[in-house]
Amino acid sequence: MTDVTPTVILDGLRFPEGPRWHDGRLWFSDQHEGRVIALSPDGDATTIVEVPHGPSGLGWTPDGDLLVVSMRDQRLLRLDRDDGLVEVADLSAIATYHCNDMVVDAVGRAYVGNFGFDFEAGDAFSATALARVDPDGTVTTAATDLAFPNGTVITPDGGTLIIAESFAAQLSAFTVEADGSLTDRRVWAAVPDAAPDGCCLDADGAIWVADALGHQVLRVREGGAITDAITIDGANRVFAAMLGGPERRTLYLCTAPSTLPADTKTDRGGRIEAITVEVPGAGLP
Repeated sequence: MTDVTPTVILDGLRFPEGPRWHDGRLWFSDQHEGRVIALSPDGDATTIVEVPHGPSGLGWTPDGDLLVVSMRDQRLLRLDRDDGLVEVADLSAIATYHCNDMVVDAVGRAYVGNFGFDFEAGDAFSATALARVDPDGTVTTAATDLAFPNGTVITPDGGTLIIAESFAAQLSAFTVEADGSLTDRRVWAAVPDAAPDGCCLDADGAIWVADALGHQVLRVREGGAITDAITIDGANRVFAAMLGGPERRTLYLCTAPSTLPADTKTDRGGRIEAITVEVPGAGLP
């Protein structure tokens, strides 16, 4: 690595999540502020759209339209060039609590996770399902019995989907069939003593995954070997990671001191941090 510790490139946020590198900018959701933001390399942060029920996962259709997960009302939305946000799908038949992260594949199928239960209120753990939304808006259950499905990646060949199960301390893999269905579930990597969150894939097949319990992001290989661990300074924890920049060698991190909206309303400690790494990004998102 060329840098030792990440550099803060944007602060004053509430709770940044779901970072994506798209069209020369870093896009992310400030969930508690209800905004999707695009950050240019020169540091200009532009609000793309406001999402009243909280934005989370981001993606794009093959035609280039922005897709946004609306968390609290459990919907997938599309930003129409003329009509603003329009509903693509209602996910409430599958999601058992707030919807969360998402990956969109090359043909426009969206895989959307959800919390499963209100962990912040202390509710008992409940496993949940992953929803698949096809380009025509059809919603099906892609996978079940997931322990807080979170950050998700798809390999460059489109054949494997890997998802972080935050409450199982593991990354789980599925084979993606031609129709988008998921089969052959297996543990891709156990990550003991961590809560794997937002993640991204690199060209060597390793995954950079945020540890939502700690102040670090881990580079994990299939089987569980950890090749790198980057710790950030201060009170913030790391909730998501994305490889971007001109060569996709800039590792962007979404960090914040708290997941609670009541805290972030007064303490806007959320940040986008960045560090240069050796292996460029690959696959989706």
